[in-house]
Amino acid sequence: MKRIAVFASGSGTDFQSVIDANEKQKFCEIVYLIASKDGVGAIDRAKNHGIPTAVFAKNDYPDLETLYGKLTYLLNINRVDYIVLAGWLKIIPDSFIEAFKDRIINIHPSLIPAFCGSGFYGLKVHQAVLDYGAKVSGCTVHFVNEVPDGGAIIAQTAVNVEDSDTAESLQARILEEEHKLLPYCVKKLCQGKIHKNGRKVTVT
Repeated sequence: MKRIAVFASGSGTDFQSVIDANEKQKFCEIVYLIASKDGVGAIDRAKNHGIPTAVFAKNDYPDLETLYGKLTYLLNINRVDYIVLAGWLKIIPDSFIEAFKDRIINIHPSLIPAFCGSGFYGLKVHQAVLDYGAKVSGCTVHFVNEVPDGGAIIAQTAVNVEDSDTAESLQARILEEEHKLLPYCVKKLCQGKIHKNGRKVTVT
Protein backbone atom coordinates (compact mmCIF):
# COMPACT_ATOMS: atom_id res chain seq x y z
CA MET A 1 0.00 0.00 0.00
CA LYS A 2 1.52 3.31 -1.08
CA ARG A 3 1.91 6.04 1.51
CA ILE A 4 1.00 9.64 0.65
CA ALA A 5 1.26 13.06 2.25
CA VAL A 6 -1.21 15.75 1.27
CA PHE A 7 -0.17 19.41 1.29
CA ALA A 8 -2.89 22.06 1.77
CA SER A 9 -3.08 25.77 2.51
CA GLY A 10 -6.83 26.35 2.83
CA SER A 11 -10.17 24.75 3.61
CA GLY A 12 -9.08 21.37 2.30
CA THR A 13 -12.04 20.33 0.14
CA ASP A 14 -9.74 18.63 -2.38
CA PHE A 15 -8.02 16.89 0.53
CA GLN A 16 -11.42 15.75 1.76
CA SER A 17 -12.23 14.28 -1.64
CA VAL A 18 -9.16 12.04 -1.40
CA ILE A 19 -10.07 11.02 2.17
CA ASP A 20 -13.63 10.14 1.13
CA ALA A 21 -12.58 8.13 -1.92
CA ASN A 22 -9.95 6.25 0.09
CA GLU A 23 -12.47 5.39 2.79
CA LYS A 24 -14.82 3.92 0.17
CA GLN A 25 -12.10 1.87 -1.48
CA LYS A 26 -8.72 1.78 0.24
CA PHE A 27 -5.97 2.56 -2.27
CA CYS A 28 -3.39 4.36 -0.11
CA GLU A 29 -2.36 5.31 3.39
CA ILE A 30 -2.65 9.05 4.07
CA VAL A 31 0.18 9.33 6.54
CA TYR A 32 0.35 13.12 6.90
CA LEU A 33 -1.40 16.37 6.17
CA ILE A 34 1.13 19.14 5.75
CA ALA A 35 -0.41 22.58 6.31
CA SER A 36 1.22 25.89 5.42
CA LYS A 37 -0.17 27.65 8.51
CA ASP A 38 -2.20 27.08 11.65
CA GLY A 39 -5.97 27.43 11.63
CA VAL A 40 -6.76 26.28 8.11
CA GLY A 41 -9.78 24.07 7.54
CA ALA A 42 -7.69 21.21 6.17
CA ILE A 43 -6.26 20.65 9.66
CA ASP A 44 -9.74 20.08 11.10
CA ARG A 45 -10.49 17.62 8.32
CA ALA A 46 -7.32 15.69 9.11
CA LYS A 47 -8.13 15.57 12.83
CA ASN A 48 -11.66 14.33 12.07
CA HIS A 49 -10.16 11.34 10.28
CA GLY A 50 -7.22 10.63 12.59
CA ILE A 51 -4.61 11.80 10.10
CA PRO A 52 -1.42 13.25 11.64
CA THR A 53 -0.80 16.91 10.87
CA ALA A 54 2.31 19.06 10.70
CA VAL A 55 2.42 22.82 10.14
CA PHE A 56 5.28 24.29 8.13
CA ALA A 57 4.78 28.05 8.31
CA LYS A 58 7.19 30.28 6.41
CA ASN A 59 7.67 32.61 9.38
CA ASP A 60 8.96 29.74 11.52
CA TYR A 61 12.04 29.22 9.34
CA PRO A 62 14.89 31.51 8.21
CA ASP A 63 14.38 30.55 4.55
CA LEU A 64 12.49 28.15 2.29
CA GLU A 65 15.46 25.80 1.88
CA THR A 66 15.53 25.22 5.63
CA LEU A 67 11.77 24.72 5.75
CA TYR A 68 11.76 22.20 2.93
CA GLY A 69 14.87 20.49 4.30
CA LYS A 70 13.02 19.78 7.55
CA LEU A 71 9.96 18.73 5.57
CA THR A 72 12.03 16.34 3.45
CA TYR A 73 13.36 14.71 6.61
CA LEU A 74 9.82 14.29 8.01
CA LEU A 75 8.53 12.73 4.80
CA ASN A 76 11.49 10.38 4.47
CA ILE A 77 11.33 9.06 8.03
CA ASN A 78 7.63 8.38 7.45
CA ARG A 79 8.40 6.56 4.18
CA VAL A 80 6.15 8.75 2.05
CA ASP A 81 5.90 7.47 -1.52
CA TYR A 82 3.94 10.32 -3.09
CA ILE A 83 3.07 13.94 -2.33
CA VAL A 84 -0.31 15.37 -3.33
CA LEU A 85 -0.60 19.15 -3.53
CA ALA A 86 -4.25 20.00 -2.85
CA GLY A 87 -4.37 23.77 -2.73
CA TRP A 88 -0.75 24.30 -1.64
CA LEU A 89 0.16 27.98 -2.11
CA LYS A 90 3.73 27.98 -0.82
CA ILE A 91 6.67 28.27 -3.25
CA ILE A 92 8.51 24.96 -3.69
CA PRO A 93 12.29 25.11 -4.25
CA ASP A 94 13.96 23.07 -6.99
CA SER A 95 15.88 21.06 -4.40
CA PHE A 96 12.65 19.65 -2.95
CA ILE A 97 11.24 18.86 -6.37
CA GLU A 98 14.43 17.02 -7.27
CA ALA A 99 14.34 15.07 -4.00
CA PHE A 100 10.87 13.78 -4.90
CA LYS A 101 11.22 13.74 -8.68
CA ASP A 102 8.07 12.44 -10.42
CA ARG A 103 6.53 11.75 -7.02
CA ILE A 104 4.66 15.05 -6.57
CA ILE A 105 1.31 15.78 -8.22
CA ASN A 106 -0.80 18.92 -8.14
CA ILE A 107 -4.32 19.93 -9.10
CA HIS A 108 -4.85 23.26 -10.87
CA PRO A 109 -8.26 24.88 -11.57
CA SER A 110 -7.86 25.43 -15.33
CA LEU A 111 -7.02 23.51 -18.45
CA ILE A 112 -3.23 23.80 -18.51
CA PRO A 113 -1.44 25.37 -20.36
CA ALA A 114 -4.15 28.06 -20.21
CA PHE A 115 -4.49 30.34 -17.16
CA CYS A 116 -1.69 28.83 -15.13
CA GLY A 117 1.74 29.63 -13.78
CA SER A 118 2.94 32.28 -11.37
CA GLY A 119 0.11 34.37 -9.92
CA PHE A 120 -2.71 32.12 -11.13
CA TYR A 121 -4.44 30.65 -8.08
CA GLY A 122 -7.88 30.62 -6.49
CA LEU A 123 -10.46 33.04 -7.84
CA LYS A 124 -7.77 34.82 -9.87
CA VAL A 125 -7.76 31.89 -12.29
CA HIS A 126 -11.51 31.95 -12.85
CA GLN A 127 -11.67 35.73 -13.17
CA ALA A 128 -8.94 35.56 -15.80
CA VAL A 129 -10.96 32.97 -17.72
CA LEU A 130 -14.01 35.24 -17.69
CA ASP A 131 -12.03 38.36 -18.58
CA TYR A 132 -10.51 36.58 -21.57
CA GLY A 133 -13.88 35.38 -22.78
CA ALA A 134 -12.94 31.70 -22.81
CA LYS A 135 -15.81 29.31 -23.47
CA VAL A 136 -14.28 26.28 -21.76
CA SER A 137 -12.25 25.90 -18.59
CA GLY A 138 -11.76 23.01 -16.20
CA CYS A 139 -9.14 21.38 -14.01
CA THR A 140 -5.84 19.59 -14.50
CA VAL A 141 -3.83 17.11 -12.45
CA HIS A 142 -0.15 17.18 -13.34
CA PHE A 143 3.26 16.18 -12.13
CA VAL A 144 5.23 18.96 -10.45
CA ASN A 145 8.49 20.18 -11.91
CA GLU A 146 10.59 23.33 -11.50
CA VAL A 147 8.18 25.41 -13.64
CA PRO A 148 4.98 26.52 -11.86
CA ASP A 149 2.14 24.40 -13.31
CA GLY A 150 4.60 23.23 -15.96
CA GLY A 151 4.87 19.51 -15.26
CA ALA A 152 3.56 16.70 -17.44
CA ILE A 153 -0.25 16.49 -17.54
CA ILE A 154 -1.86 13.36 -16.08
CA ALA A 155 -5.56 14.08 -16.65
CA GLN A 156 -7.97 16.94 -17.32
CA THR A 157 -11.69 17.61 -17.08
CA ALA A 158 -13.40 20.33 -19.13
CA VAL A 159 -16.18 22.57 -17.82
CA ASN A 160 -18.22 24.88 -20.02
CA VAL A 161 -18.17 28.58 -19.15
CA GLU A 162 -21.71 29.97 -18.98
CA ASP A 163 -22.65 33.51 -20.03
CA SER A 164 -24.03 34.14 -16.54
CA ASP A 165 -20.92 32.91 -14.73
CA THR A 166 -19.12 34.85 -12.05
CA ALA A 167 -15.67 33.82 -10.84
CA GLU A 168 -17.38 32.27 -7.81
CA SER A 169 -19.94 30.25 -9.77
CA LEU A 170 -17.34 28.98 -12.22
CA GLN A 171 -15.06 28.05 -9.33
CA ALA A 172 -17.87 26.10 -7.67
CA ARG A 173 -18.59 24.02 -10.78
CA ILE A 174 -14.94 23.33 -11.45
CA LEU A 175 -14.41 22.38 -7.80
CA GLU A 176 -17.03 19.65 -8.21
CA GLU A 177 -14.92 18.17 -10.99
CA GLU A 178 -11.71 18.57 -8.98
CA HIS A 179 -13.30 16.41 -6.28
CA LYS A 180 -13.67 13.62 -8.85
CA LEU A 181 -10.45 14.04 -10.81
CA LEU A 182 -7.96 14.31 -7.94
CA PRO A 183 -9.00 11.10 -6.11
CA TYR A 184 -9.06 9.28 -9.46
CA CYS A 185 -5.49 10.33 -10.21
CA VAL A 186 -4.22 9.60 -6.70
CA LYS A 187 -5.78 6.13 -6.87
CA LYS A 188 -4.23 5.39 -10.26
CA LEU A 189 -0.85 6.68 -9.10
CA CYS A 190 -0.87 4.52 -6.00
CA GLN A 191 -1.94 1.50 -8.03
CA GLY A 192 1.01 1.95 -10.40
CA LYS A 193 -1.28 2.73 -13.33
CA ILE A 194 0.22 6.09 -14.27
CA HIS A 195 3.19 5.84 -16.61
CA LYS A 196 5.33 8.89 -17.44
CA ASN A 197 7.69 9.08 -20.41
CA GLY A 198 8.98 12.63 -20.70
CA ARG A 199 5.92 14.84 -21.12
CA LYS A 200 3.72 11.96 -22.24
CA VAL A 201 1.65 10.37 -19.49
CA THR A 202 -0.59 7.36 -19.93
CA VAL A 203 -3.17 6.14 -17.43
CA THR A 204 -4.11 2.48 -17.60
